[in-house]
Amino acid sequence: MSATVHRTPDASPQAPVRESSLVARYTWAVVRLLLAFEFLWAFVDKTFGLGLATPAEGAWIRGGSPTTGYLSGVEGTFAGVFTPLAGNVFIDWLFMLGLLGIGLALALGIGMRIAAGAGAVLLMMMWLTALPIPVNPFVDSHVIEAAVLIGLAASLAGDSLGLGRRWASTDLVRRFPVLR
Repeated sequence: MSATVHRTPDASPQAPVRESSLVARYTWAVVRLLLAFEFLWAFVDKTFGLGLATPAEGAWIRGGSPTTGYLSGVEGTFAGVFTPLAGNVFIDWLFMLGLLGIGLALALGIGMRIAAGAGAVLLMMMWLTALPIPVNPFVDSHVIEAAVLIGLAASLAGDSLGLGRRWASTDLVRRFPVLR
């Protein structure tokens, strides 16, 4: 008499790998959404002056400049590069459109490659404004978040809890894969 072994789907040797993959996919999706919230919050606060980082009288819709507060206070290595940009209307618009575009792309899970690239550039410029960093000569949260953005795009994090898979199947994205 031979015994027949019945395996449940969870008992297969591949189950831990699938569970790990599933946990990783959704963890990266949550990280993507948290970063989206960070970018969108900055946009909303600077636009409407919610009284947290931006006072109501400094709101963009009330004539305030979203770059003046931060860039006018740069004192580090690159102060000569960034301080003159404070309050420049073109820089204000570029910064705000960047925050909004990156935040929306991350929230929706679409255009992740462009959002990751643009977000990494924005974050690395903010890192440059902080140099030299008093507690660590090279690494701060801007560098880490820039690396995470690139990883999110590379791992297709927009496919989980986002519209990435549907977006990727459009003719536009098939024709121009950089839009993935």
